[in-house]
Amino acid sequence: MSRWGEYMKPKYIDGLMGFVVGDAMGVPLEFKTRKELLKKPITKMLGHGTYDLPEGTWSDDTSLMIATIDSINSKNNIDLYDIALKFESYLEHGEYTPNREVFGVGNTCKRAINKFSENHDNPISCGCSEFESNGNGSLMRILPIAYYALEKHLKDTEVLELVKDISSITHKHEISIMGCYIYVRYAMFLLTGKDKFSAYSMVKCVDYTMFKEETRTYYDRLLNKDINKLNINEIYSSGFVVDTLEACIWVLLQSNNYKDAIIGAINLGNDTDTIGALTGGLAGIIYGYDFIPSEWRDKILRKDYLMDIFEEFSENKYN
Repeated sequence: MSRWGEYMKPKYIDGLMGFVVGDAMGVPLEFKTRKELLKKPITKMLGHGTYDLPEGTWSDDTSLMIATIDSINSKNNIDLYDIALKFESYLEHGEYTPNREVFGVGNTCKRAINKFSENHDNPISCGCSEFESNGNGSLMRILPIAYYALEKHLKDTEVLELVKDISSITHKHEISIMGCYIYVRYAMFLLTGKDKFSAYSMVKCVDYTMFKEETRTYYDRLLNKDINKLNINEIYSSGFVVDTLEACIWVLLQSNNYKDAIIGAINLGNDTDTIGALTGGLAGIIYGYDFIPSEWRDKILRKDYLMDIFEEFSENKYN
């Protein structure tokens, strides 16, 4: 076993394990209502719950994220076809799961991956482009692209094109792509040492004119107003990509440490695993791995397996 802490780039383990822990915290609560949770907020890692699975179980959010990372590790670059093949291995064979059990996969991801499996066509051609396909299934796996883009010193236009391609494997609608781009740019600002408020201000100043005006209006509250000033009743924690991104950034700005960010995220209710994961990824970058409660991170299933994948990713120099 590798001695991860001695040489793994800190921001890798911080964000990626922060993501996994947030995911696992939210899995047992998925689809519970906010009203139900706020009566008795959940503050510890639970087992069973929605899917009757052991504590420390992570969902398709982490599975598809590590499938992406595993492809980058094996190819030493971005290979969309290989990423799609690894998504197929996840859906059909339970690869990249804690226990070979596939559960809770969104309809858009399932449709796109199944379409790819039929003829193994260009994966981008298999992505779903209807408005109804704007769930958070590409947003939930996009975090590794922030690390990759920084390591490659990509220009803004190159980051956008990469995000567009990665999202389009499953989610090809512009609303989903824009949501992924906002999240990646925010993560990149955090990874370069900006505090969460400065990073948010910088995200609002990014050029989004390459997206249609109609698309940009969906992100008006996030980019043209101050999401931090909204109250909890104005934040929706649904699986719609816009709602998910708003909830993630709102709770991050409202909290002062990793623990409170995750507790706040999962107790919003509804799509708790994805909001927990996306919040956890950003909060992990901000506060660091050592500030993830040990009683949470030590319960993560297949933790050594995850850490080895993340370590390899952190050492990759890319072609």
